[in-house]
Amino acid sequence: MESLQKLLGINLPIIQAPMAGVQGHALVTAVSNAGGLGSLPCAMLTPDALRKELTLIHAGTDKPYNVNFFAHIPPEPDAVREATWRAALAPYYREFGIDADAIPTGPGRAPFTEEAAELLSEFKPAVVSFHFGLPNAALLARVRSWGAKVLSTATTVAEARWLEQQGVDAIIAQGLEAGGHRGFFLSHDISTQLGTFALLPQIARSVKVPVIATGGIVDAEGVAAAKLLGAAGVQIGTAYMLTPEATTSAIHRAVLKSDAVEHTALTNLFTGGPARGVVNRLMRELGSLSPAAPAFPLATSAIAPLRSKAESQGSGDFSPLWSGQNARGCKEIPAAELTHALMARW
Repeated sequence: MESLQKLLGINLPIIQAPMAGVQGHALVTAVSNAGGLGSLPCAMLTPDALRKELTLIHAGTDKPYNVNFFAHIPPEPDAVREATWRAALAPYYREFGIDADAIPTGPGRAPFTEEAAELLSEFKPAVVSFHFGLPNAALLARVRSWGAKVLSTATTVAEARWLEQQGVDAIIAQGLEAGGHRGFFLSHDISTQLGTFALLPQIARSVKVPVIATGGIVDAEGVAAAKLLGAAGVQIGTAYMLTPEATTSAIHRAVLKSDAVEHTALTNLFTGGPARGVVNRLMRELGSLSPAAPAFPLATSAIAPLRSKAESQGSGDFSPLWSGQNARGCKEIPAAELTHALMARW
C-alpha cells in the first residue's frame, strides 16, 4: 500500500482536522509548512470568504493542503418542528429579552456545490475531504480533474467499504471520542458508533486504501497506538484548538483549560446533528440529544441569538463548545511545534 505521505505529498502522516468556527488559513499554513496537511473547513464559508481564505493560504505556503466540505442532503424545512424547537427555547428568549419572531430561519451550513467546485478549480488544492459521505459523481469528477486526492469520513465498517467502492483515496476512521460532528451517513443510529481503537483495526482490515485515525488522539502516545492498530496516519483536531494560530474564542479556550472539559457529550442542540462538545447549561437543561431540534443543520438559526447574547456576557452556556473526549492533553504551543511533538513516536 502506498504511504499516506506519498499519496498526499506531505512529509508527516498527520492531518490537522478541519474545525469550523475555531480556525482559518493561519492554522492551515502553519501545519502544512511543518510537514503535515493543514485543513480548511469550508461548510460555513460564503464564496467570497472561501476565495479570501484560499488566497491567504497560497500566500502562506506552497505545500499541499486540504479543503473540507459537507456532503449532506439539505432537509426540507418543517414549520411544525421549527415551532416546537422555538417553544423549547422560549424561556431563554424571555430571559435574555430576545424577540423570537425577529429570528430568521436558515440552514447554517451548506453542502458542496458546483459553484464551490468551480471556485476550487482556480486554486487546485491537493486534497479535498468530505464529511457525511460524498457529493454526486459529477462533482467528484470536477474535484479529480485537477488531480486532487479525495478523502472522506467513515464511522462504521460499512461506511468505509462504501467509500472505498466510490473510489476515495483514503478513509478517515472517526471514533466516537472525536469532537465536533459525527460524519455518519449510512445510518444515524448512535448505537452503531464505535470508539477509535475499536473502529480503526476493523476498518483497516476491511479496506485496501490508507486509513487515517481520528478521535481522542492528542499526543505522541496516542499517535503511536493508532499506528500499531493499522493507521496510515492520524487526523488531530482538539489538540490544535489552543494553539496561537487557531481562532478559538477566549470563552472556548477557557473551557478547554478547565475541569469542565472532562465532561463532553454528543448533542444535537446547536445544529440538529449529533456533535461532541463540552457539556454546558443548555445541554444540561434540555438534554444533550433533543427530539425537538430540527434536522441538521436547521437547528442553528434559533440558537444563534442566545449564543450571541450569552457570549457578550462572557458565558458559553449557549455556545457549541466542541471538544473531543481527551482534551486534557491540549497545550498552548505553536502549531508547528505541536505537529512535530505528535509525531515524536511514529
